[in-house]
Amino acid sequence: MWQAKGAAGGTRIATGLPGQLLALLAGVAQAASLAWPWDVSGVTGGAALVRGAPLWWLQIFCMSALVGLLLRAASVRAAALLGWLYALGWLSAGFGWLYTSMHSYGDLSAPLAALAVLTLGAALALYYAVACMLFRLLAPVNQNLAALVFAALWTLAELARGQWLTGFGWDAIGYAHVDGPLQAGFSWLGMYGVGALAAALAASLALLIQAGPLRSKWPPAVMVMALPLLTAALPDASGVAQGHLRVTLLQGNIAQEEKFQPATGILQALRWYGEQLRSAQGDLVITPETAFPVLPEQLPDGYWQAMEHRFATGEQAALVGIPLGDDERGYTNSLLGWRPGAPDTWRYDKHHLVPFGEFIPPLFRWFTDLMQIPLGDFNRGALPQPTFDWKGQRIAATICYENLFSEELATQFTDAAKAPTLLLNISNLGWFGEHLAMDQHLQIARVRALEFARTFLLATNTGRTAVVDHRGVVTHQTAPHTQGVLTATVQGRSGVTPYARWSARWGQLPVWMCGLVVFGWAVWRRASNP
Repeated sequence: MWQAKGAAGGTRIATGLPGQLLALLAGVAQAASLAWPWDVSGVTGGAALVRGAPLWWLQIFCMSALVGLLLRAASVRAAALLGWLYALGWLSAGFGWLYTSMHSYGDLSAPLAALAVLTLGAALALYYAVACMLFRLLAPVNQNLAALVFAALWTLAELARGQWLTGFGWDAIGYAHVDGPLQAGFSWLGMYGVGALAAALAASLALLIQAGPLRSKWPPAVMVMALPLLTAALPDASGVAQGHLRVTLLQGNIAQEEKFQPATGILQALRWYGEQLRSAQGDLVITPETAFPVLPEQLPDGYWQAMEHRFATGEQAALVGIPLGDDERGYTNSLLGWRPGAPDTWRYDKHHLVPFGEFIPPLFRWFTDLMQIPLGDFNRGALPQPTFDWKGQRIAATICYENLFSEELATQFTDAAKAPTLLLNISNLGWFGEHLAMDQHLQIARVRALEFARTFLLATNTGRTAVVDHRGVVTHQTAPHTQGVLTATVQGRSGVTPYARWSARWGQLPVWMCGLVVFGWAVWRRASNP
């Protein structure tokens, strides 16, 4: 039987207010597993609970609690509500920093900003409500492989959230496992694949704990033991070292409220970044996103020309974040590259734009008009775009939250001979104050480094400016909310990971197909056993 005798009390708890509250709190705790919000290492005596650390075990524990509630849910409707509440707590807490950008810097009233965050969380939580509803419907006739059914449904919900309607896959559960026993899976399965393994592991634990006959325990027990062991046994896919490059990453720490003010932030940016670009010692100097928050023609006379002349000869190159365009052609959020001997300026235009921040979705002009955020409607760049080639390295660039979309970055790896040797992301996370966005952003970069076995460079305005090696380890970083210059010698790498190989060709389609096959099999089983 699906529920053991005497489980009626547990059913009432799971379906009633206590279970609903537990689901909501477990979701909030899962948000903390992606980047721990507090630094309590001095209290615990260890480094595991340092602020910003991902906690894989907490993610597994929270999801196991959800599955335990679903197993006791009295109906598919009750299961849908539990899944929705869990995702509402997880997603709203995970990107609650959006409140800061809308209220503190966009001048949206506090109630409207809070409502906007909750509305976004509630809408995206519907994916998981459907997944949990289907799990409750299908699992009773698929008991031996119920964990696999849950993993498939959850992963399909993650994919839908991360890819449909422009996609917003921030805080996907796979990011919690960058330091965990499933880490080796990133270079083979990608983040969504590792997330599927984590969901299967969490569901197996819940199934193992629930009441029932001993013979029903062996499938989840095998899953709990086998998944971490099989993942750890995957062959190394870290590629081959290919030279070194000395890079200088600039973190100007220009206050966001002053960034676009001519007399304060713009003047400060021109002075500080100009000085650092002139005096930098590395082979390549890199600024953050929109380090110069004005168009080139709006700069003081001769300023831009002097920068171009500075890197026209010698042994140094530069990558500079700046908006480009005009009213007639439209504007782009861009990264320009200067290198000695190059006849043309290299250029990268951001492809995956932020809804409301960089483009206005249909029917939402009224909402963006309520906020005072400059440069809010950009044109899209192409996909893929050429790498920046310098001193034997090929650098693939992304801007801001583009590094969420690994399937787009994978298009750079179609030709192994021309694949990037280094990855770069420039960002301005000053929009989000001192909240956890920068820590979550760092974990995303660490996962991308593991997926592609490449060193990942992060150049940001306020933090975290960092160097992540090809094994996902942060080797250098600048303290957040400080003005600083980070210089490091980084290693380029060649070779293409299994994940990069199949994702370059098919994107996330293989993950979609695996999830749909399991879902279809579970539906067939239910139809065969009415």
